[in-house]
Amino acid sequence: MTQTHPMIGRNLRIDSDRLWQSLMDMAKIGPGVAGGNNRQALTDDDSTARHLFQSWCEAEGLSLNTDKMGNMFARREGSDASLPPVMVGSHLDTQPTGGKYDGPLGVLAALEIIRSLNEAGLTTRHPIEVVNWTNEEGCRFAPPMMASGVFAGVHDLDWAYDRTDAAGARFGDELERIGWVGDAAVGGRPVAAFFELHIEQGPILEDSKTDIGVVTHGQGLNWIRVTLTGKEAHTGSTPMPSRVNAGLGMAQITVLAHQIALAHAPHAVGAVGHCEIFPNSTNIIPGKAIFTIDFRSPDLAVIAAMHDELRTGASAIAKTLGLGIDFELAGAFDPVAFDPACIDRVRAAADRLGYSHMDLVSGAGHDAFWMSRVAPTAMIMCPCVDGLSHNEAEEISQDWAAASANVLFHAVVETAGLVSDD
Repeated sequence: MTQTHPMIGRNLRIDSDRLWQSLMDMAKIGPGVAGGNNRQALTDDDSTARHLFQSWCEAEGLSLNTDKMGNMFARREGSDASLPPVMVGSHLDTQPTGGKYDGPLGVLAALEIIRSLNEAGLTTRHPIEVVNWTNEEGCRFAPPMMASGVFAGVHDLDWAYDRTDAAGARFGDELERIGWVGDAAVGGRPVAAFFELHIEQGPILEDSKTDIGVVTHGQGLNWIRVTLTGKEAHTGSTPMPSRVNAGLGMAQITVLAHQIALAHAPHAVGAVGHCEIFPNSTNIIPGKAIFTIDFRSPDLAVIAAMHDELRTGASAIAKTLGLGIDFELAGAFDPVAFDPACIDRVRAAADRLGYSHMDLVSGAGHDAFWMSRVAPTAMIMCPCVDGLSHNEAEEISQDWAAASANVLFHAVVETAGLVSDD
């Protein structure tokens, strides 16, 4: 008879060398100029990476199903065809100056799970689907995590198709151009659980010499776009008391945003990222400034408080300087709490395998955030050198990759249910 194993043994591990070689082979596609990658969504390099991933999946006997957003689902059947799949994966697209691991680690570690199961001749009750989500980064087509957002019902398919890049190209047209518009509907089907492995993109694990990050929550965010209107004037001939300087207002509000985030420490963060001044000429006092504050916290009430404090304080600064001011909420999503049962499986796997671990809150957004709306979800993180990411110098060690992939392996197989014939 077929029985479900209550627990998989700690000797069940992935092939570290094979995983590392897969990462290096994938990194050859869309090389950057400084050792990393430029493999933006829906480029020819993205298509080439997809074809390589497809070939690896087919070599393991997986069936590939691609949906209308280009999301790729490589399926290994389970013993019970009536059960929904356990999904595991991340993304293959990168930033324009991205690293080799942000995204691909999660996809290729998921593939390594399948390779290891096949080598061991093991079967799971649930099917397992390795996922490559389209356009996670959002650097070419905003917003980020777009295709997983359509899968989870956050975004509409037609709306997503109509997003354009800086050159005016439509997402839907580019997806068709590279040949990755699938036939399957996006979402609307049951998922037993979703697991995502990712590099931390921060320094906490490395600084604390901890092997595994167990992600319990994801930060929510508000992006507040501020427009200040002053008066353009000559920098040399306009007396200081007569100036209505939008650049000065932006500088003071930038300091204010920093102070607000510090006041809500330790988990809240905030900064001005994107900023523009007009006319941006050396000898003209700026007459307009447009900039965006990014506030994040795992507590929705804290995000709301920071937003209110920013509006109140920035309005006071503008009034003092004689500036006009307008606010726009340019982006937002609520904090995420991941599934306790999935989190427990990650912790148990780390303990069983002898890896040190600690709870983390993810400061960056990930596809797992949207998937948590439709399925029990958890994330695993591995350290990265100096916490550096979204940078071609991004780096991890082979040992870190192996440890996190082993924890992912055990958590996924525990959830999918390992079976044997006795």
